[in-house]
Amino acid sequence: MTTFTQNENRAFYPDLPDWPVPVAAFLSLDKAHASCFDDAMNHHDSLPGFLLQQLRLQPEGLSEYQLINLLRQQQWPLFAEADLRDPLSLFRTHFTLFNALYRLDEQLVADQLQLDISPLCIRLLPRSASQPELTRTDPLRSYYLDLQQLNETDREQVAAMLDGSFSRIHEKDEQTAALACLGFVGVQPLPTTGEIRQAYRRLASRHHPDRGGCNQRLQQINQAMALLKRHQLA
Repeated sequence: MTTFTQNENRAFYPDLPDWPVPVAAFLSLDKAHASCFDDAMNHHDSLPGFLLQQLRLQPEGLSEYQLINLLRQQQWPLFAEADLRDPLSLFRTHFTLFNALYRLDEQLVADQLQLDISPLCIRLLPRSASQPELTRTDPLRSYYLDLQQLNETDREQVAAMLDGSFSRIHEKDEQTAALACLGFVGVQPLPTTGEIRQAYRRLASRHHPDRGGCNQRLQQINQAMALLKRHQLA
């Protein structure tokens, strides 16, 4: 469950309102929206397959915001009806997407594939030989695979997320996701400021559209660098 400041949210989700919103804050289930939720859960099993198709088409990866937009354009139940300006709706959208991504990651084990999952970049990768099986103790995986978290999180709890109560707890997750986007996965000790800047310049040059690169990937790299600068790591 990752949280972002107002500026970081604005970069990832341009349609958001002006108050701070955590990335663990997506899709609506007031009682008034119960029927929409029931309809969406009927598509629970097919969502991972649809996401796999989209990620195969975009080997450089897609951001969470881009995937949500794809689902809305396809009129996918729950996503199509979501009001992303409503905090509870925003929370449920995010949770539903990440639940499907972690379920897909489990399904990919047999194919020796895995997902790199972060708000900045979600992409399909070969499963590392050093990580042949899933890490069951991963707290984020456990959180998103627990549908009780979705069903029991109410508007008051989402409001607690919005006022920054959980921001310090999940600050490290934000930094880890941004470092992974720049190629620093599982690096200990953390890379130096110089190493981060060097990796950023290399990736930004490689993926620049003027050199035949992918504009979406360049945006993800820029967003990652901006986040690391806010945390004074770069």
